[in-house]
Amino acid sequence: ATLRFPRSIEALKNLSNTLQHYRDDHLAYLLLVYGSTYLYKQSFSLPGSAILNLLGGALFGTWLGFPFCCLLTAVGATLCYLLVAHFAHNLVVECCHKKISALQKKVEAGRDNLFFVLLFMRMVPMSPNSLITITCPLLNVPKKIFFFSILFGMAPYTFISVQTGSFLS
Repeated sequence: ATLRFPRSIEALKNLSNTLQHYRDDHLAYLLLVYGSTYLYKQSFSLPGSAILNLLGGALFGTWLGFPFCCLLTAVGATLCYLLVAHFAHNLVVECCHKKISALQKKVEAGRDNLFFVLLFMRMVPMSPNSLITITCPLLNVPKKIFFFSILFGMAPYTFISVQTGSFLS
């Protein structure tokens, strides 16, 4: 059987059914493969969080899937932050300079309450989360504030998508 990234709910159900057989005998291995896939996706700010959260709920249930997906989201986004900070700074500036200046105004205006500004930006997506993720290193957002704002800011979305995935199984 060939494993492919699911692009529909039907494909997600089929993948979930296949992987549930592995889960029963190889939970640690499945967590490792799923976690690696999730971190890869997040590290390069690729689309697909919703599908992976649904799959996480279907495979691991809400009580394991939700905290695991939250942690993977925060760690993966932090890896993206580090990649941009060390290797893609100029590329991001070149591609997103107008959007960076708009976000910079918001960040500077809320510098005293930066955690809450970022938390609000994550919970109420006025800008795409990937844009916030790739621009934060350029806006001198401290890594600790970045990590915890995404951990808690994306939690409601993650809970809903993982919970929905648990109904698919």
